[in-house]
Amino acid sequence: MNLVSDQLVGGRRFRVLTLVDLYSRERLALQAGFSLKGGDVAAVLDQLKRNGRKPKTITVDNGSEFTSRELDTWSYLNDVKLDFIRPGKPVENCYIESFNGKLRDECLNMKLFFTLAQVEQTMRNWLHDYKHVRPHRSLGGVPPSHRGEQITHGVPNPDFSI
Repeated sequence: MNLVSDQLVGGRRFRVLTLVDLYSRERLALQAGFSLKGGDVAAVLDQLKRNGRKPKTITVDNGSEFTSRELDTWSYLNDVKLDFIRPGKPVENCYIESFNGKLRDECLNMKLFFTLAQVEQTMRNWLHDYKHVRPHRSLGGVPPSHRGEQITHGVPNPDFSI
């Protein structure tokens, strides 16, 4: 789990919360907002839990939204381990960093955005291609949605972590 920052044409900054399942490479959440805090992150994780996708472990950096009391409380109450990387060592969360680079290069940097709604629509379109069309070498040449189907149809996931 990580955050990406960008800005609208008018200069207003926004952030995007990204959550990716390390096993299936499936994007579990992508939430844009002008201000994303620990409570917002916990709300996104609650939605995942309601959809049956509660992780055992979440790898995060030491940003204030991930070290917040709200997220700490959520993780404790839901028996989810927060695995903090060492400060200044983004390579310890390299898959999400790679995903965020693709999101930035192939989606966010390709358009000028005037509204947060435009950002969200552009991300939805890009994610459809990323999740359902584009083959991923690390998954044997299939898109992440195919790997997700394998998991839900009996291929075990040894440790669901995001």
